[in-house]
Amino acid sequence: MGQQITVTAMVLSATLVGDYDRRIVLLTKERGKVIAFARGARKTNSQLLGACKPFSFGQFTLFEGRTTYNIMSAAIDNYFETLQKDLDSIYYGLYFCELCDYFTSEGVEETAILQLLYQSLRAIEKKTIPLDLVRCIFEIKLLSLFGVGMQVFSCVGCGEKNDLLYVKEEEQGLFCKHCGAVHKARKIEESTVYTLQFIISSKLSSLYTFHVSDTVLHQLKAITKKNRALHIEKKLKTIDFLDN
Repeated sequence: MGQQITVTAMVLSATLVGDYDRRIVLLTKERGKVIAFARGARKTNSQLLGACKPFSFGQFTLFEGRTTYNIMSAAIDNYFETLQKDLDSIYYGLYFCELCDYFTSEGVEETAILQLLYQSLRAIEKKTIPLDLVRCIFEIKLLSLFGVGMQVFSCVGCGEKNDLLYVKEEEQGLFCKHCGAVHKARKIEESTVYTLQFIISSKLSSLYTFHVSDTVLHQLKAITKKNRALHIEKKLKTIDFLDN
């Protein structure tokens, strides 16, 4: 027999099904990624009409059947309406949602990932730091939370903890001067190293609280671009919008 459950979640994506229904991908705190159906959600009088759009965050009551979930009701705490008024912000937000969809799976507790996504969308809305920097921070932290982040506190080659001024993404980390020469790694700014270390080690609530120079941002963007290529095996739909 089925049962009703209530989860804290954000809508990652919504697609049309039939004439009136939607297929919703939810990132939940309790059960990871959940695919659910919202029956009649496209009808103008449906209570689920607004709740089943990307970025909607709140409590969702689901009916858990043998093979599917159905959304029964939703109490939305944040629609991120400010984000949805700006086209660039929408693309960044959808990209973050698509990345979370790619990396998460059903049945795994995802509190940290959901919190990271929520804080990142708030950073997009506030616009206190450049969107490119928000993106770099999000990507670096997301990979770290999934256990595939870069090694930034000691040399990948010898374990040295000082003078880590060389990077080679293929080796998943930083190198000291000696090992950097051996592995033909490229040199980066000391401030870039500190920024990588701060992002990976900081609490989620502290991530979007700093600025960097244009040089550091350029280096962060190069690093995250190569890291994406290492860990994402398919072309994401939202990448073209951001890159162009």
